[in-house]
This record gives sequence, structure tokens and C-alpha cells, in this order.
Amino acid sequence: MVAFHRSIPLALLLLSACVGGERRDAPPPPRPIAQRPSGPVTLPGATPRDTQQCFADLSRAEVRFSPLPDRDYGSGCVVLGAVQLLDIGTPVSGLKAIRCPVARALVGWVRHGVRPAARQILGSEVVRIDSYGTYACRGIIGGSAGSAGRVSEHGLANAVDIGSFTLADGRRIVLERDWNSTDPQVREFLRIVHRSACKRFVTTLGPDYNAAHRNHFHLDMGGRPLCR
Repeated sequence: MVAFHRSIPLALLLLSACVGGERRDAPPPPRPIAQRPSGPVTLPGATPRDTQQCFADLSRAEVRFSPLPDRDYGSGCVVLGAVQLLDIGTPVSGLKAIRCPVARALVGWVRHGVRPAARQILGSEVVRIDSYGTYACRGIIGGSAGSAGRVSEHGLANAVDIGSFTLADGRRIVLERDWNSTDPQVREFLRIVHRSACKRFVTTLGPDYNAAHRNHFHLDMGGRPLCR
């Protein structure tokens, strides 16, 4: 019994160590993880000199356009030095944000490649060009940019896909249908404008490249030179 009473002060001492608030050596609560904004992030900074020169080139060519802010869309899709083309002299459907160097190459191709070829070979003016678009945040093999490997040039607004040409006489030249047309003039026209694009863009891919390009020309200003 004596031993029992002597243990009481020790028990009280141990109990008091567990009561009276938070222990000083306890780890701090974790900080909340910062969440990325759900929409695109506008990037600050001055316009680089080469982009300013490209804007000046478009203005000198009497192209109507609006410069767009630099933006980070996430998943590696970053659009820098882009414009919205409003009027290049020939209507082109489906254009969204497009980097200025691609826009400049597109204008030169349409004015000095596509339109003269149509006049000389087909005897008619090109009055409309249909595209499958410019900017799209996706991987190089399709699908979402975050899961499909390297970001496509489309994810950088550095590419444009062209699907068809409409002539003043009512004809519509469609790549998927007419690349191997029975009309030799149509075939010649498409191959000449393809070769013309190879001189202006870093990469030019057409129906002969693979099945994924059976219905359009893919034109971009990135990567290594390739004309197929």
C-alpha cells in the first residue's frame, strides 16, 4: 500500500505533461497547394523585337490583323507573339490565334503561290480557302497535350491546316478527294501549291505523308525542315 501511494505523484506528473495545449514540437499544419487558374494565364513582358518586326511586315503587306496577348493555357500549350488575322485579301475560314511568323508565311503562300497557280493552271481565281484551324492544345499525335507526349505545333499556335480551295467559277478543290484527281490540271495545281508551301514553311505535310494528312496540308514553322 505504501508503494501505491508513492506512485501517485509520478502519475500526476505524467498526466500533466499530456494536458495543457499543443506540444511545442508538433509539426506545423501543411500549407494548402496553390491551384492553377482554370483559364489561360496572360503572360507579362515586352513584345520581342522579332515579333514587332513581324507585325510591321504584316502591316506593310496591308494585312488586317489584331495582335493577341501572350498566354499560357497549361499542359505545355503556350501562345507567344500571336495574331488574329482579319483580312489577308482572300478569305480563309477557321483561323484562330496564329503566331505571327506562320501568319506571314501563310500570306506569302496565298498571294504568291496559291492564287497565281490557280490563275495559270485552272484559269480561275481562288476566292476562298478552308482551313481546319490553327491553335488547338493537343499532343503531336492527337489527344490531350498533357497525356500524348510532345505538344503539337498547333498547341503553340505555330501551325495551320488547309483542306480546300474554292474558285470563282464555282469549283471546289478538296485535298481528300482531289489529291489524286482524274483531272490532270487539278492534280498539277495541288502539287504546285504543295511545293510552294515547302519554300515558305519549315514543315509542309500533305496526303502523301501519311493517312492522318490525307485530307489537308499541315503547315508549320517549328522543328526541323520537312517537305512531304
